[in-house]
Amino acid sequence: MPSTFGVVDLFAGPGGLGEGFSSLVERGHSPFRIGISVEKESSAHRTLTLRAFLREYRARHEGLPAKFVEFHAGHAPEPDWSAVDAGAWQHAIDEARALELGTEAAATAIDSAIEKLQAKYDDTILIGGPPCQAYSLVGRARSRGKVDYVPEEDARHYLFREYIRVLNKLRPAAFVMENVKGMLSSTVESRLVFEMLMEDLSSLGAGHGQHYLLRAIRVENGKAQLREVAQPSDFIVRAEAFGVPQRRHRVIVVGIRSDLAVEATEAEIAITGVARTVRDAIGTMPALRSGISRGLDDATAWRIEVADAAKRLAAIYKGMGGSTLCEAFSSVAKRINEEAPKRRTSSCLPEEYGTSNDELLRWLERPELHAVAQHETRGHMASDLARYLFTAVFGVVNRHSPKAADFPMALSPDHRNWHSGVFSDRFRVQLVDKASTTVTSHISKDGHYFIHPDPIQCRSLTVREAARLQTFPDDYLFLGNRTQQYVQVGNAVPPFLAQQIARLLFGVLS
Repeated sequence: MPSTFGVVDLFAGPGGLGEGFSSLVERGHSPFRIGISVEKESSAHRTLTLRAFLREYRARHEGLPAKFVEFHAGHAPEPDWSAVDAGAWQHAIDEARALELGTEAAATAIDSAIEKLQAKYDDTILIGGPPCQAYSLVGRARSRGKVDYVPEEDARHYLFREYIRVLNKLRPAAFVMENVKGMLSSTVESRLVFEMLMEDLSSLGAGHGQHYLLRAIRVENGKAQLREVAQPSDFIVRAEAFGVPQRRHRVIVVGIRSDLAVEATEAEIAITGVARTVRDAIGTMPALRSGISRGLDDATAWRIEVADAAKRLAAIYKGMGGSTLCEAFSSVAKRINEEAPKRRTSSCLPEEYGTSNDELLRWLERPELHAVAQHETRGHMASDLARYLFTAVFGVVNRHSPKAADFPMALSPDHRNWHSGVFSDRFRVQLVDKASTTVTSHISKDGHYFIHPDPIQCRSLTVREAARLQTFPDDYLFLGNRTQQYVQVGNAVPPFLAQQIARLLFGVLS
């Protein structure tokens, strides 16, 4: 019988990393079972708990509960999950914990769960990553703008020490730690945070006979392997190399317990190596229009606003001699006036949903579903609609997103830094024939960095489209309000990438 590993998932967010590990099936066996997942943010914890319930329900009944399918489709309110399956719900409550890591209460609960896991499974795995805001380049820049901000006193810098405390207590067969690239350059007290982390991880267990060998995930010749590290940048994993339709680059450190590390140099898995695009992930999604956030918002008002913007832009480029852009804007204006008005939301499943042989669509589409969920647009100011339209058309014509210098003066926002170069890509279109840029939690603030590639839709991405770029399956429902849903999606590890890391790790451990 193949080994089964109990998984501890810290800083779990909505569960992207855990979804990848728990979804792995090798020769009919699921080697990784989540024992406890920890997340303090309430909406992400609700999402995590629901997913734990569905995972356990499937294990008992081999399918999704009918009440979830109805709730997912928007045909019914959220049911009492304990009435759907009391045992599966209790399992989910025991697994997904709303705890703040670093507190005594969290340590007590985790230590108790560890004892149960060690008694139940052949061995254990630790996964997760401390909050990235203190490490990320953007997060650090924002923090420096706060009055009296002292990096040494930012608790987020030290939450990785709680990860190490659990690692020392659990002594798992392996661990996977994920974080942003900014972690490599973040400093506290004039020391590199990553250097401190490596020292702690490398010295763990020294003198006790078992320590951890740190390995990086390397991709060569269509295969992913675990390799020794020559420099910190070796730990950077590029998600697009694993078939994720997103250029997401993150630091991922894999540690193998020394008694198992002999197999690490032999383990490798084949990966597709096929570059996946925005079209691959969201090209079949129902077309929608954006809303107008101030003033009258209906299909007619939107059509007039966007068509007029397209005509004005066509006139600008006609006067400038830019025939290609002029024709493109004229074509958009014509189409918007002639085509049937689009809605702001749609739950309609794409044609032939769930029947594709495409690897990515097989992962994303779930035939049991009756509808697409969380595919609803936001409203944008009329002035921003014109900028979205320009950005999308520019992307189609030039095959890259425009910088501030590319915008006509008529569209320049009233922002002192617009022409300084600081916000040169303040408006960014996701190009249809390329992988998207990194989906981040900033998508919850506005859609400026996440403009849909179709100019006719003139909008930012929906929660479901962002989730697909992150490779969350369509039956993965994010709870909370829309802002909270966007944050959960942006902060997550792509599950499709996580499953491949799990497969690579299982090759070492099996």
